[in-house]
Amino acid sequence: MALNPLANPKGVKRLCELCQKPAFIECLDCRVTYYCTKEHQGIDYRGIHKKICSLLIHLRAPAPFLNSGEDRQNRKDEMLLRQKQMIDLTRTTGQKLLFEGKHEQAVPAAMQALKFAIDVYGLSSIELVPSYLILGEASIGLGHLSHAEEYLSQAQWTVLKTPECSHDIQSRLHRNVGLLYAAKGDYPESLNQLGNDIYHSSEAFGTDDIRTSGGYFHMANVFFRLNKMKTADSLYKKVTTIWFTFLERIINVRTRTPVVPKGVGPVAEEPPMKEEVLDEAQEAEAIQVLNAIYDMREQQRATAQVMAKIAYAVTMLYTVLHDFSRANSFIYTAVKASKANPEDELSKKIAELARMLQTPYTSGIAMGMKI
Repeated sequence: MALNPLANPKGVKRLCELCQKPAFIECLDCRVTYYCTKEHQGIDYRGIHKKICSLLIHLRAPAPFLNSGEDRQNRKDEMLLRQKQMIDLTRTTGQKLLFEGKHEQAVPAAMQALKFAIDVYGLSSIELVPSYLILGEASIGLGHLSHAEEYLSQAQWTVLKTPECSHDIQSRLHRNVGLLYAAKGDYPESLNQLGNDIYHSSEAFGTDDIRTSGGYFHMANVFFRLNKMKTADSLYKKVTTIWFTFLERIINVRTRTPVVPKGVGPVAEEPPMKEEVLDEAQEAEAIQVLNAIYDMREQQRATAQVMAKIAYAVTMLYTVLHDFSRANSFIYTAVKASKANPEDELSKKIAELARMLQTPYTSGIAMGMKI
C-alpha cells in the first residue's frame, strides 16, 4: 500500500501545512491554510506560501453550485489545469531552494507539490516521485538521513512498479540515492548510483546537456573527497564546458547582428534564432555549480587558461541573468587570466564581452534588456 505522508487524522479537519498535526493558526490573507505553530507558519511562508497564497484561494474555496453539466465540466477542467500549474510551480521552487542550500524551506514547497500530485494523479502515480526526491534531498541536506531513506525508498518502489518510467525520472532518482550514499560515506556505492544517473540522463537528453551535468558535478565531488584529484579535475572541466557551451549559445543569440539587406528588391528574411531559457531551478543550479568550481579553481591556483574559462562562464551566466554588477566582477578575472594568451579564440571572446559590459546602458542594449 502506498505511503501517504499527508493522511488526515480521523476527526481532524484543519491540519498544519508543514507537519499535518492539528492546526489552530490561520493565514489571515488566504484564510484556507492553517498551522500548528507560528514557527511552522514562518517556514512555510518563506519556502512557498508567499508565492502561492492567493492561488490557493481559488483551489480550496468551496465549489459554487452550477446547474449546467457543461459548466460543471468546465470548472473541473479549469481546476485540473490550475492544480497541474501548481505542481510545476511548487516543484520548481523546491528544487531552486535546494540549489540555494535552503533545505528547510524546500520541504513545504515539496509537500505542496506532493499534495497536488496526489489529488491529480493518485497515491501510486510516478508523478509523485519528483516530490519524494525533493523531500529526500532536503532531508539529506538537513542531516535527517533516516527520513531521506524513507522518501527515496518510496520513490524507488514507485519507479519499480512503473515499467514505462522515463529516463529523466530514473536519472534523478539515482542522483538522489547517490547523494544519500555520499552523505553516509559509502563512496563506491555513491559513484555507482551517480554513474547510473549519468547513463539515464544521457539517454534522455544527451551526454553534453546541462541536465546531465549535475551527475558529473556530484561524481567529481565524490572523487574530490577520495583525493582522486586527476579524475575530479577532468569531471569539473566537463561540467564547465557543458555550461560554457550552453551559455555561449544564449549570448550569441542575444548579440547577433541582423543582416542588412543590400541592393534593390525583396529580400528573404532570416528565420529568427530561438533563445534557450533556464527555469528558476536551473538558474540556481548554474549559480551554485559554476561558483563552486570557480572558488575551487581559485584555491587550487589553477592555470591561466583554466581560470579564464571558468571566469568567463560565470560572467556569461550573470550576463544572461541581467546581473551586470556580478558579471563585471568576474569579467575582470577573465580578462586578467586571458592576458597570457591574448590572441587565442577564448581571449578574443572575453575581450568582446568585456567591451559590452563597460556600461549598464551598452550591456542592457547588447543583452536585449530594456533600460
